Amino acid sequence: MSTVHAPTAAPTDRCDLDRIEDAVAFIRTHDTAGVLAALLPGLDPAERAGLAAHSAFTHAAVLVFPESVAGLREELRAGGLDVGPVTPSVVVRDRLARRYGRPADTLDVGILRAPVTAADGRPCEVEIFALAVPAGAGQDAVVAAERARQHEAHLALEVTRPDAVVLAGLRETLLTRGRMTADGGGHNAHEGSTVLYFRCPEDTGTPYTRLELNARGAHPGVLGRHLGEGTPAQSAGRGGHDGADGHRGPAERLLHLMTGAWATQALAVAADLRLADHLAAEPRPDLARLADLTGTHRESLGRLLRYLATLGVVTTADPADGYLLTPIGELLRTDAESSLHPLALMYGGPFYRSFGELGHSVRTGREGFDHLFGAHHFEYFAERPELADLFDRSMAASSAMFGPIPGLVDLSAVRTVVDVAGGNGELLSRILRAAPHLEGVLLERPHAVEAARATMAKAGCADRCRLEAGDFTRAVPAGGDLYLLSRVLHDWDDEQCLAILRRIAAAMPEHAELLVVERLLPQDGQDSLAVPWDVHMLCNVGGRERTSAHYADLLATAGLRLTSHTELPLDAALLRVRKA
Repeated sequence: MSTVHAPTAAPTDRCDLDRIEDAVAFIRTHDTAGVLAALLPGLDPAERAGLAAHSAFTHAAVLVFPESVAGLREELRAGGLDVGPVTPSVVVRDRLARRYGRPADTLDVGILRAPVTAADGRPCEVEIFALAVPAGAGQDAVVAAERARQHEAHLALEVTRPDAVVLAGLRETLLTRGRMTADGGGHNAHEGSTVLYFRCPEDTGTPYTRLELNARGAHPGVLGRHLGEGTPAQSAGRGGHDGADGHRGPAERLLHLMTGAWATQALAVAADLRLADHLAAEPRPDLARLADLTGTHRESLGRLLRYLATLGVVTTADPADGYLLTPIGELLRTDAESSLHPLALMYGGPFYRSFGELGHSVRTGREGFDHLFGAHHFEYFAERPELADLFDRSMAASSAMFGPIPGLVDLSAVRTVVDVAGGNGELLSRILRAAPHLEGVLLERPHAVEAARATMAKAGCADRCRLEAGDFTRAVPAGGDLYLLSRVLHDWDDEQCLAILRRIAAAMPEHAELLVVERLLPQDGQDSLAVPWDVHMLCNVGGRERTSAHYADLLATAGLRLTSHTELPLDAALLRVRKA
């Protein structure tokens, strides 16, 4: 098969067929060594050769969205691809259901496999996950988000002679020297194999963001450690495993939980010393050099770095060889895209101190921040420009959650977008960049308006955005076609939320839509960043996180209706709202 040709009136979108064609071409032009070179450019040839000696490239996987899975199979067979029968995909279906808050039985996901010969003549496969999206199925948001973020696209290696030692060694090499991060996994009892997933570094230049490592047999020890090193959401919900400490006894697990505050301070100190900037500026600086650059006590800095290594922030095979940043540590660089450096300073600074007053909040229902500092969070920061600036930069640090939003909304009929309490304007600027015909209005406090002015200028949208200094609790600009309310409602109790929503509803024309960005509390016990953030809101501002049902009730009381919600990065969600 040289290309995938869609017949006339084909139900499958051309971009999906192109994605399959690209996967086939990738397999044909790569072997195991080529895959390792593409995904792990930081490894030296000897290290890649060692990995290749114990693993083999088996398949490339993509997710596409035909009107009919069976119809897609016929298209591909007509194009010359020897596609086998359709088999259902429960795993991908359930992941999509959790990701977008859809009932699993409303998603029809099938797997298509076709043999493709790799560059070295070995047999491989293209693995095609296909979510059927008939016309009018209401899955446009899912399709747009998955096409933008490529959650399910991956390359796969099989361990050629699997045992616990080899598998543990491969895994350790991928995580440390390969700068990958653990991204879930599991044991497939039906196929008798263990699967480990890895998230690739962002600088590989390939369209594949994940690596799948397969090993025949059950390897519970390695799997348990791997699941524990992913995010809480990745570790949750996997039978027989209870997180990073699943192999420890209850006392050890409790002691590890108790040291969480120490990790917060270690990250805050690393951010204050700009360790990540120094590690990025020089190749493998050793301890003496880092102590010189940071003006710190050499031995004490070494002890901090050893702790940061256990947290997955830095890595080193031997301190004498110098230190490297991991993908997690890269996010502490001040110049990194979506840098979390300001958040590390904020969480290790004012919020760390106020969280010490959590007992007061739990006993009284009042903010620990006010109890400690003698003023509400917003008032206290407003009187201290340096803290107000740090807070605004901290909010901007989570802007990665905004990435998919412009692709989730049809902007063709929109003319004016109003961002209420829009911070530094990051979300609005992304939407304005996505649709050059749009005009924007951003309402914020006076000092934040200046930050938004800089954002708009950098994005090239300054001439299309009117900045208004004002208080959204008093008035909201009227007449917009699309309104934005990002991470605002969780700052307030229900009564104040209703006042805000009613004010926006009064400003909205009948045709307008409101987009709300918030974290949603899970309704099924699933792990989520919204759960600790809810306690944070209790202690620091007197607000709260809410379930989608709670938001739906508030919106209905304010004369609005929740039409849908879609998962975003960083455990956030996009709620789409219309007038009732």
